[in-house]
Amino acid sequence: MSQPKIYTMAVNKVYPHYVTKVEKKGRTQDEVDEVISWLTGYDIKTLHQQLNADVDFETFFAEAPRLNPSRRNITGVICGVRVENMEESLMKEIRYLDKLIDDVAKGKSLATILDK
Repeated sequence: MSQPKIYTMAVNKVYPHYVTKVEKKGRTQDEVDEVISWLTGYDIKTLHQQLNADVDFETFFAEAPRLNPSRRNITGVICGVRVENMEESLMKEIRYLDKLIDDVAKGKSLATILDK
């Protein structure tokens, strides 16, 4: 079985969509960067180096300095699937990121989001 296309998609191709999504709701790129940093352990400089390096999602998560152990407390539905019920996989890591971006776009405070 082939892997999902998202695994080989460049993160920098999706990142602008994350930013646009939150900006439409009055939030900022800095908030997107903050939740990505919280999730992956990348500092802002290294995050943008990864984006400029055109890495795919598989590499992005594989090279993450420290996936936040609290990410496992993220719950909710993304693409019709409950994140907490997914098997551990790269797809689950991507869905954690999607859920964090959704929460920012919904107007939740970063303190609430990152306290998961």
